[in-house]
Parts: sequence; C-alpha cells; structure tokens
Amino acid sequence: MDTIVPPDTGQAETAAARLLRAATFAARVHATHRRKGASAEPYVNHVLEVAAILAAHGAPEEAILAGLLHDTVEDSDKDPEPITHERLVAEFGELVAGVVAEATDDKTLPKEVRKALQVKHAAKKTDAAKMLKLADKISNLRAIAASPPAGWDHARRLEYIGWAGRVAAGLRGVNPALDALFDATYREAVARLAQEA
Repeated sequence: MDTIVPPDTGQAETAAARLLRAATFAARVHATHRRKGASAEPYVNHVLEVAAILAAHGAPEEAILAGLLHDTVEDSDKDPEPITHERLVAEFGELVAGVVAEATDDKTLPKEVRKALQVKHAAKKTDAAKMLKLADKISNLRAIAASPPAGWDHARRLEYIGWAGRVAAGLRGVNPALDALFDATYREAVARLAQEA
C-alpha cells in the first residue's frame, strides 16, 4: 500500500497532522468558493462534511483525506494556479491523489455526459473511492433538500435525487453503514420534496 506523503520536515507525520494539513489545503483552495444553495455557505463546509461522514463510518484514512480534497482539482480549474493531480501526488501521495482522481469529473465533457459516466463507472471504482462518492452524494442530498441552488425547481431537485440514487446503486456493498446512511438520507430528501409538492 502506498503511504501518504508527509511534508519534508524530516519527522514522521501523525494521522491528525495529515488530516489537518489536508483540511487546510482544501480551505485555501476553496477560500472564495460558495455552495450554490440559497444560504450560499462556504464551499469548504461541504468537503468537511464529506470527510466527517467518512470518518464517522469507519472509512480508511485515504478516503477521509480524499474527502477533504475531492473537489480541489475540479473546482480550481479557473484559478490562477489550478490544482493538478501531480500537485496532489506531491502533497499527499499517489494513494490519496488516486482516490481524488476517481472522484473527479472531466469538466471538458458536457454535464449530462459527466452525469451518465458517474452512473456507468460507479461500480468500477476502488473501495475508497466508492465510499467517498457515497459520502459526497449524502452531503449533496442533504443540501438539495435543505438549501437547493437558486433556480432549481421541484422537478430538477427530484431529478437530482433520482440520479444520485442511480449512482449510489453502483457504490453499494463496501460499507454497510454508509449504505444505510445513504438510504436514510435519500428517503428524507424524497419525503421533504413530497411535502413541498
């Protein structure tokens, strides 16, 4: 198994130090980013929630670290210094960078193609990437139900929930606790939208 790369200090890095280093890295990358919901909360809240879901459900360290970093490449593409896969390898090692790569959409493709590929490739991902994607969908379902993006009508929110369920179908079986949390979150999102209809 690949190790997670510590900074070049000459000393061993603890798991807590790695976690905080990844959180700080993500916070810097997402410093100016906001979520699309009505509350426009800082985007870093999303990656912190994803990592917290993973940590609370027994995911391995590389999945938790990748949870913090999973949108850094995708969301920095228009920044003066975009984050690259190579940068993540240098900072956090091939293992963590690889999990992030599995969770990163190719933004050169149209949105509908990217969504279809997420469904198609879900079952082929590594266990760590499956857990990460499932935690990401849980966080997104919570946000769609509680604070949807401006302009997302009821039908679009329902479509997103259905699509998330199709992606999740290919991610199942690795972590039963995450599977159960997704199911509960999915039911809550559907129930909330049913009340609003």
